[in-house]
Amino acid sequence: MEPGSRDAAPGRVSVSAVLPAGGCGERLGGATPKQFCAVQGRPLVSYAVRAMERISWISDIIVVVSPENIETMKTIIEKYGHKRVTVVEGGITRHRSIFNGLKVFAENEFSSHLLQKPEVVIIHDAVRPFVEEDIISKVVMAAKEHGAAGAIRPLVSTVIASAADGCLDHSLERARYRASEMPQAFLFDIIYEAYQQCTDYDLDYGTECLHLALKYCKANAKLVEGTADLWKVTYKRDLYAAESIIKENLSQQVCVITNVKETLAQVGFLLPESLKSQIKVEAISISLSKNDSCLQNIVSGQCYNYVCVNEKKCALQEIRELVDMLEKSNIPLLCPVVLISVHLDISENDSFSIRMEDLSTIKKFAREAKKKNILVYGLLIQYK
Repeated sequence: MEPGSRDAAPGRVSVSAVLPAGGCGERLGGATPKQFCAVQGRPLVSYAVRAMERISWISDIIVVVSPENIETMKTIIEKYGHKRVTVVEGGITRHRSIFNGLKVFAENEFSSHLLQKPEVVIIHDAVRPFVEEDIISKVVMAAKEHGAAGAIRPLVSTVIASAADGCLDHSLERARYRASEMPQAFLFDIIYEAYQQCTDYDLDYGTECLHLALKYCKANAKLVEGTADLWKVTYKRDLYAAESIIKENLSQQVCVITNVKETLAQVGFLLPESLKSQIKVEAISISLSKNDSCLQNIVSGQCYNYVCVNEKKCALQEIRELVDMLEKSNIPLLCPVVLISVHLDISENDSFSIRMEDLSTIKKFAREAKKKNILVYGLLIQYK
């Protein structure tokens, strides 16, 4: 994909996203709203924004925050290099905040932020950081066909109703019900019309966007079975769970890069083959001296582990170029990036040595890269 271009959305429909992030995190406890709590050193909301940002066919991402957190959110966007993001002031409730986010596409009072109206709009909580493109695509396609759609999950516990005296009144048959999750998606005109018709009671006490679309626009939402990672960070223990998941995800992907030369490509093929049964492997054969879009996409997808197989004589220059690319991507701001440089000595000379000045240069470069949160390791192999 060329820089600045975007892949087509499912069904070639224009899509934008609204992320409500105005909550106070009362159930989490503590002074910091949960969407701004740090997980692995990065605010939770940044993960949710990044999940949307990685999907090239989402045109605009609207983050709705409380007035006192607008500058905080703008600082996060700048620090982590987020693109296509507009920050909007939220209301006093969730529904009022979402409505404000939708107004960015339609009302003159938001003229300073006025954006092109999408055909489909995604609504996703800023405290659900693990959403993947596959479920978003399914929800968007279902919304295009049915007017509204949302992810669901099986109920974990039985739901009961209590009587006025605090005793059991009745219970629901768990098999018939589902938990409503995010993301949800709507034809923009349907959900915007629904919000325009809402009563103050709806805006102040309602929580379900799909219900508004049904109530005011007769849009019978398509329910899409979601994955287990759609859960919402609600309590303090959820932050620890989120951190654990992020650490596991970071360790489960590696990008193996080889030069286009035949010998190196052969090694580059054997290495991924031996690794792919254990972790997710992206293997590419390129020249790092060229601006390769495939590698750019992998870097922008937040891969944190790289193995670069190259000839000893040109190894350092190519590693410098990869480190520069990683630094510009801003991903080392989140977690350390591990880069293993495998230097193949394919010369006819039987001596297995490296000049001391070369070793000194490599060590110095590794120290410089470490300051950028990029950990460079070198491995010299004589290959015949």
